[in-house]
Amino acid sequence: AESKEAEAEFLSFEDPLQDKVRVIDYDIASFDHLEADGDGPPLIYKSEEEYQREISQEFEKKRLAEWEGYLRQQAQKVSSPKKKSTELLGKKIKGKPIPLKDVQDGRSTKIVLGEVFYLNQQNLRNGQTLYLFDIYDGTDSLGVKALVRPEQAEQRRRPIPQRLEDLKVGTWVKISGKVEYDRYDSDELVLMADAINEIEAPVKPRIDQAKIKRVELHAHTNMSSMDALPDARSLVKRAHDMGLEALAITDHGVLQAFPEAAAAAKEFGIKILYGCEIYLIDDLQDRRYHHCTVLAKNKKGLKELYRMTSKAHLENFYRRPRVLRQDLQEQREHLILGSACAYGEVYTSLLDSYKMNLQAAQDNAKAKAEFYDFLEVMPIGHNKFAIDKGLVDSLEDLEKLNKLIYEMGKELNIPVVATGDVHFLEPEDVIFRDILQAGQDYEADESKPLLHLRNTEEMLAEFSTWSEQEAYEVVVTNSNLIADQIEEIDPMPDRLYPPNLPGAAEELKEMTYQKAREMYGDPLPAIVLDRLVWELDCIIGYGHAVNYFAAHKLVKKSIDEGYPVGSRGSVGSSLVATLTGITEVNPLSAHYRCPACSYSDFSLGKDYDCGADMPDKLCPKCQEPLIKDGFNIRFEVFMGFAGDKIPDIDLNFSGEYQMQAHRHAEELFGKDYVYRAGTISTVANKTAYGFVMKYLEKTGAQLRRAEINRLTLGCTGVKRTTSQHPGGLMVVPADMDIHDFTAVQHPPGKDGAEVITTHFTYQAIHDHLMKLDLLGHDDPTILRKLQALTGVDISSIPLDDPETMKLFVSTEPLGVDSREIESETGTYGVPEFGTPFTRAMLMDAKPKYFSDLIRLSGFSHGTDVWAGNARELIVKYNIPLSEAISTRDAILIYLIEKGLPNSSAFQIMESVRRGRGLKEEEEALMRQHQVPEWYIDSCKKIKYLFPKAHAAAYVLSGYRIAWFKVHHPMAFYATYLSVRAGVNFDADLAAEGVNALRTEIARIKRKGNEATANERATLTHLEVALEATIRGVKFGRVELYRSEAKEWKIEEDKTLLPPFSALQGIGVNAAESVVAARNQGGLFTSIEDLVLRSKLNKTGIEILRIHGCLEGMNETDQLTLF
Repeated sequence: AESKEAEAEFLSFEDPLQDKVRVIDYDIASFDHLEADGDGPPLIYKSEEEYQREISQEFEKKRLAEWEGYLRQQAQKVSSPKKKSTELLGKKIKGKPIPLKDVQDGRSTKIVLGEVFYLNQQNLRNGQTLYLFDIYDGTDSLGVKALVRPEQAEQRRRPIPQRLEDLKVGTWVKISGKVEYDRYDSDELVLMADAINEIEAPVKPRIDQAKIKRVELHAHTNMSSMDALPDARSLVKRAHDMGLEALAITDHGVLQAFPEAAAAAKEFGIKILYGCEIYLIDDLQDRRYHHCTVLAKNKKGLKELYRMTSKAHLENFYRRPRVLRQDLQEQREHLILGSACAYGEVYTSLLDSYKMNLQAAQDNAKAKAEFYDFLEVMPIGHNKFAIDKGLVDSLEDLEKLNKLIYEMGKELNIPVVATGDVHFLEPEDVIFRDILQAGQDYEADESKPLLHLRNTEEMLAEFSTWSEQEAYEVVVTNSNLIADQIEEIDPMPDRLYPPNLPGAAEELKEMTYQKAREMYGDPLPAIVLDRLVWELDCIIGYGHAVNYFAAHKLVKKSIDEGYPVGSRGSVGSSLVATLTGITEVNPLSAHYRCPACSYSDFSLGKDYDCGADMPDKLCPKCQEPLIKDGFNIRFEVFMGFAGDKIPDIDLNFSGEYQMQAHRHAEELFGKDYVYRAGTISTVANKTAYGFVMKYLEKTGAQLRRAEINRLTLGCTGVKRTTSQHPGGLMVVPADMDIHDFTAVQHPPGKDGAEVITTHFTYQAIHDHLMKLDLLGHDDPTILRKLQALTGVDISSIPLDDPETMKLFVSTEPLGVDSREIESETGTYGVPEFGTPFTRAMLMDAKPKYFSDLIRLSGFSHGTDVWAGNARELIVKYNIPLSEAISTRDAILIYLIEKGLPNSSAFQIMESVRRGRGLKEEEEALMRQHQVPEWYIDSCKKIKYLFPKAHAAAYVLSGYRIAWFKVHHPMAFYATYLSVRAGVNFDADLAAEGVNALRTEIARIKRKGNEATANERATLTHLEVALEATIRGVKFGRVELYRSEAKEWKIEEDKTLLPPFSALQGIGVNAAESVVAARNQGGLFTSIEDLVLRSKLNKTGIEILRIHGCLEGMNETDQLTLF
């Protein structure tokens, strides 16, 4: 449905030349490079402007109707039940495939097979669809391309089978095609497929067929930082698919896989044993630590594990989170302790003295072993490093060490268990761990231990030199013995546990109704009363009153101290949030209300999507100008259709005030009950690629791009470090302990020493603890400064100001020619609408009303919502801007208006907003209610949708800032440069005027993608400065006794005086030190005096000297006699 062939057909609809000419709509500047694409009539390429001039509005409607028919026809084909074929493209492939490693030359036809591990799809401008994917067969990887032109398949007498949309990552395929050198990819070998068949995986997964299966008591996930590979779900799924019934999670020093493991346990029905491989020490002065496996027996043990982990991170951390033996001993009642791997103290005691004094080694190891509840032995291949290091001489020695531990266990009556120290899932995954270690500059482990998840048969084989009884004992009997001592535990609490603020619910309800009566009178209009009753029943009934009450308190405190607060997320969907001052977004339908007598009128609510769009009107009762309010947002989007969803109240405080807001939250709930929300950073694709290339450099291997891509993907997602959410706070009820929910820790770095974060990520415990999102944002800071500079109350700014609205489609309100500033809009520096992408969107959509701006914000923040979707509908097919899908709420309201049941409309909205597309039955229901095909097609393309309340709040701030740009330009530019530009601005360059600015802008633009991040950031500020200069603003020079540290000052005759930080090379700290010294000590007697009283270094002094700030100042205070 996205392809261009339908377009080509419609463009030539009822055209007498259609048999001779094919028209393709391209907006291009030059035709020199174009060629005819095979048989058929010649191509005529038309620009967008030519096309629009020649095609009438009536023809547009006709074309849209034809397109609708085409989409409906395609949908019927998809929904028609057919027997699933193995042919994804072309015919059934006959012939024997060759291994991918043997595909070495280009320009030859090959048959291969492999598993798809990477897939991408590109819709080309000529109507064809290009599928690019990589396959792996166990020997090598290869890139594949398949070019599909749907209309050709339709026109042939015997259509080419084509259902490549069914191709998925993980699918095994057999492919026939021609191997070529790809000129678009550095002449890499690529297989141009002419036939693709889906096949069953030729390699069967390893399955545990033992009657009684072993339990793995020692397994790591990707939360073992930069060491293990599988995420918890993959590990649990693999254990389940293999047939194991229980599995322990024992990451190095952390418990961060527990939430995902718990969810996987429920999904796959497998018992999880929650534990940790701790770093054990006897004294805090110990530099050497030993590994120890700790498993929680029950809920009490789990809490002790949390406490132990917190102390290890907060008090005992030295390179690793360490646990004192004394603490472990005191807490072990509900824990089970294992001796761990070769780095555990039992094995280490044997290994250290094995060759020198074996008896002494055994005695020492035996003394250590008495501390443990079970002793671990591992496949000898795990410990081959000991041979490489000369600690033992042979594999036989390693066998002997295992046997010594077994005999020791027998003597001490401690069960001995065979554990796998699992770090990856399959034997072949060892290369990924090698790459991770190479990326960290670890010395290569030539033994390459196979730390994969073994089934019972495989683990028994590792102990084949033992008697059958002994092997079965350590592999099966004892692993189950330990597992049976452990209860079924769910580490995640069963519900939300909000904090308690006495009287919160009653006060919330009282203030809500009081404000409602102030705004809408008494008695309240039914539309207001019904909404409030429903919202308050949900909010209070489900225990969320404290969320609202706390947010109200924090916002009010900020506003009282002069800092406005912006809302984000969907909180603007709640009328209670509006009436309690949490958000300015009013979610009721468009309406009038009188600020003097509380009269209200909702009669036009269905005719306007936003109150600001309505015409001005006087109050019929008291003749006061009516306030135009309402954004038409459904409460369901915020708290679910049943009102039982946990609300996310996200707030944007001024960056200058954010830390104060956090302190107020601590005062409100108690400092001991408020924690920063933890986050986890993992290896990203770019970093993983760097690791792979370093590995290849070390090994000297040369690999295809596809194989490099496979190795890169295999290394992504592994935990690198932890951090803190920029504004998230987790609040624990005063009658509970944080360790009822999670462990805690410091974030890394020197700045984290005073901060305590949750050990689990905030996403993992979001449904169990109340989360406050108190973020720092520039918009509230800018609005506060603009309000202070102009005296204008930001709440009084009209949202239908004609000149401000015109700014979004023209530069006329600025009094400049669009060619002078290289922009057709006047939105440089306007939040939400200042980027090249959003400026182009403005010109395509041509917004006329405030509601249009909200839609555009939704388009720009969504994924696959604008480009290739709404843009084409609006620009090419004249779908009204108001009908194209822009936000989540738009779908819900539209489908309900079409007559779909509320629950169905809500479910479709939820599915589409998450990028899950539509189910066949949902499409059928939409068609039953006359939802047009273009709308259904648009839903299926969307990957992520923005909430309307969030868009409304952001546009509200952006629009107000735009109003100041039009009506108070000096205040706008001074504030923009003070808050946004910071140190990424060259004040001297701006002072040189228009030509200097244009030259620098052109230089950066010429660099294109090669421009540095700093240059790209600077470009935006330079464009704003150029615009300001053309509008008559003058840029002064930094002055030692008048410039501020960071703030631009408005001078007479439209001049802006730059701060010290606007000089390249002068940082904020140095700038603030100069101003502080000046304010405290007055005039500087010399340059030497300036250096002594400030934090300026030699470089800073030279910068001030070059910029003329030190003219007439002596170097020193010394007097000369001659």
